[in-house]
Amino acid sequence: MKIAIHALAASFLASAACAGGYVAPTVPEEVPAAAPGTDWTGIYAGLQYGQGEFTASRGRASADLGDIDALGLHLGYLHDMGAFVLGAELDYNDVDLQDGTAGSSDMWRLRGRLGYDMGRFQPYLTLGVARLSDSGESETGVTYGFGGDYLVTDRVSLGLEYSRSAFKDVVDTGIDLDADLLQIRASFRF
Repeated sequence: MKIAIHALAASFLASAACAGGYVAPTVPEEVPAAAPGTDWTGIYAGLQYGQGEFTASRGRASADLGDIDALGLHLGYLHDMGAFVLGAELDYNDVDLQDGTAGSSDMWRLRGRLGYDMGRFQPYLTLGVARLSDSGESETGVTYGFGGDYLVTDRVSLGLEYSRSAFKDVVDTGIDLDADLLQIRASFRF
């Protein structure tokens, strides 16, 4: 009888040890690779249209010269360095006063550009030189601004940009002239 009790206890302990059954080792699932980041490197060109105003000042006195329309073209190059995007851009704007006065001004700008790569969106800052020509007179000044571009497709981006171009002592009159512009932009990347 003792042998039967021991045999019963041994079989009970053996069955308890195997109660969980066989469990096959698990293989971790493969994690899909992360999507590659957006690369802003390359040449781009496009169109811009915007509105703004000319302001003239001498000392503390200033006068609003009127609202302006600006339509133009731009060409640039960007180099994506990971988190930051460096570049340069040349643009041309045909600037017209909205009050209906005859004539227009030509404004050329050559600007450096520093952006931050946020995938399909890139906010940026600009700084450079501007040249304003009107009726045979030309002035060179500084231009700066900020904006953002969004990649609609891998080749097409849309953007919004604010810029100010400041011209000091225009035609040796002691008058400073500022052009503020808010422009929408469409670019094609090559």
